[in-house]
Amino acid sequence: MEITVVPKQWTPNQDKKFARDVRLGQTYFVVVQLETRRAPFEDPEMYREYVFTERFRLTGTPRTDGGMTATELCRNWGPVFDTRPTHLRRCGDPSPQVSGPLGSNDYEGILDEAELRGLEKHVRNGSHPHSRRPANSWRP
Repeated sequence: MEITVVPKQWTPNQDKKFARDVRLGQTYFVVVQLETRRAPFEDPEMYREYVFTERFRLTGTPRTDGGMTATELCRNWGPVFDTRPTHLRRCGDPSPQVSGPLGSNDYEGILDEAELRGLEKHVRNGSHPHSRRPANSWRP
């Protein structure tokens, strides 16, 4: 006989129930909707994780290291889950690679004479030790 654990979920209107059910040291997860018009390469949904580490002395409500109470988290960011969403990426993790590798590094570009002269002039003007501006100088 196997015992299956059903993941719990608290909606924003269950904020007081969530505050009573919180266990200190356990990680809770919130799904965040992202605006994809400014970042079309990002996933539209990600998750954040919160750990309640202590209780307020006066009220006894659980709070995170940042000071957010359990009722604030559930009311403002809910629904709250006690299991990690498997299909989502955590906020702050690097995004998946969009393009493939660029190929081999054996590319040999051919530069014409004008480009070579321009590059040589740029090197000549920028690398002379007497013509460089001293470090930490405020004058242009």
